[in-house]
Amino acid sequence: MEGARTAVLTGAGVSTDSGIPDYRGEGAPVRNPMTYQQFVSSEDARRRYWAGSHLGWRHFGAAQPNSGHESLARLEEFGAVNGIVTQNVDGLHSRAGSRHVVELHGGMGRVVCLDCGQVFAREAVADTLESLNPDMDLEAIAERRPDGDVEVSDVSGMQVPVCTVCGGMLKPDVVFFGEFVPVGVFDTAASLVRGADALLIAGSSLVVNSGVRLLEIARRRKLPVIVINRGPTRGETRATVRIEGGTSESLQAIVAGLGA
Repeated sequence: MEGARTAVLTGAGVSTDSGIPDYRGEGAPVRNPMTYQQFVSSEDARRRYWAGSHLGWRHFGAAQPNSGHESLARLEEFGAVNGIVTQNVDGLHSRAGSRHVVELHGGMGRVVCLDCGQVFAREAVADTLESLNPDMDLEAIAERRPDGDVEVSDVSGMQVPVCTVCGGMLKPDVVFFGEFVPVGVFDTAASLVRGADALLIAGSSLVVNSGVRLLEIARRRKLPVIVINRGPTRGETRATVRIEGGTSESLQAIVAGLGA
């Protein structure tokens, strides 16, 4: 990476040291995520989603950037990184000080109206949800997940906030299963990779196709590819350098090696 401008792609493994569990790593919980179609077609599904998402988000939002996030921010400041494309929705890269961050799958800190497009701060919607449901037990949290969700059961009495502009349906500004990454967002991420001299992939198994597409852009441009991850990834055969290990310590070592 010395003397190069490196684009970075990060996955859930970067945030595990912040207490946010990985989707697919060893020991990851079995998940049955709600699809976009389920969310928009069923009022009961929306109640279940908002109950679980809200309960988890309060704890999820308390997570702090770890040394891996901070190392990437330092590398960007040093000029070794031209930006970060993240598959995570936790917002920790920006909170660590990274300035050029492309959130491929959106961010849990925002809520969007599916009818009029108005965007709200998650905190404001969370406050409204709590005022509508004063008996909701925040101590019922059992398990945090990478998307800030938890498992819930009876939500028949749950009231879900609606858009204060048009009364429309609200949804966290994240890409659900069954949704596509917005074209403009992917184009921005692809431009970042095309403008780099190398690609560093940290904490991603590359199961999600959007990440594989960015890797393919790098391959076609004959860019060196560095992969840091615990466990196998779909980028094994295309990696120039493969580091088996945790992202925090590996990124700290890169910072030290470059004198950043």
